[in-house]
Amino acid sequence: MRRAATSITNNIAEGHGRHHYQENIQFIRQARGSLEEILDDVNICLDEHYCASDLLESLKTEGFDLVHRMNGYIVYLRKMKQGEHSPELKTSHQSTN
Repeated sequence: MRRAATSITNNIAEGHGRHHYQENIQFIRQARGSLEEILDDVNICLDEHYCASDLLESLKTEGFDLVHRMNGYIVYLRKMKQGEHSPELKTSHQSTN
């Protein structure tokens, strides 16, 4: 679980450091996969009664919220890649000139 959790943040950071939208999207997908791995581990913890169920359910809720946010970020990056953005959506990937 520790490796998967570290993988999430590492992949998000590495994707952000890339200057091509498609590469960033790929790293976010990898981060999302690591998050799904953690959610599966949390389900195992629930099944095996390793921890208080209310804590584990809270972790699952936060995890699903993060999956939703990652999916939204992927949609945003795809739109940026296609040039379907408004001026207020500029990121570090674009010139401000």
